[in-house]
Amino acid sequence: MNYLPISSEKIPLPEKKTSYPEPFASMVKGRNKRKLGNYFGLSNFGVNLTHLSPGAASALLHSHSKQDEFIYILEGSPMLVIGAEEVQMSPGDCVGFPAGSDLAHQLVNRSSLIVTYIEIGDRSPRDKVSYPDDDIAIKIAPNGELGFTHKDGSPY
Repeated sequence: MNYLPISSEKIPLPEKKTSYPEPFASMVKGRNKRKLGNYFGLSNFGVNLTHLSPGAASALLHSHSKQDEFIYILEGSPMLVIGAEEVQMSPGDCVGFPAGSDLAHQLVNRSSLIVTYIEIGDRSPRDKVSYPDDDIAIKIAPNGELGFTHKDGSPY
């Protein structure tokens, strides 16, 4: 377990960049997420330091049934997509998404500069993620591992 301070940039990036199957994995190809909370063994909530290259998205448009999410912009000006609305964000801006609110959201970097932000989410058991614009659903294996299917349950 790690209990001493460390530069966030020294925390390694995960080997696997995304769990999404294609064609969705390509949408987040320019996303680099350092799992700061995991590094310190946090189990009640996650903290990620994320960099979005120009053209990259943070995730598919999604909402959580049980998980609260919070985003704080450090650098750059991403577009926050909330359903059909879009709002430009700037460094120092923050936004939260309460569990069960059905506020489908994502960040998209439409600028020519890297966007850096911190995201915090709890790790509520039995969370369900909804993807209103895409034919994708999460299937959680008995060991807790995530897998993705089409919304009708057929595999990718």
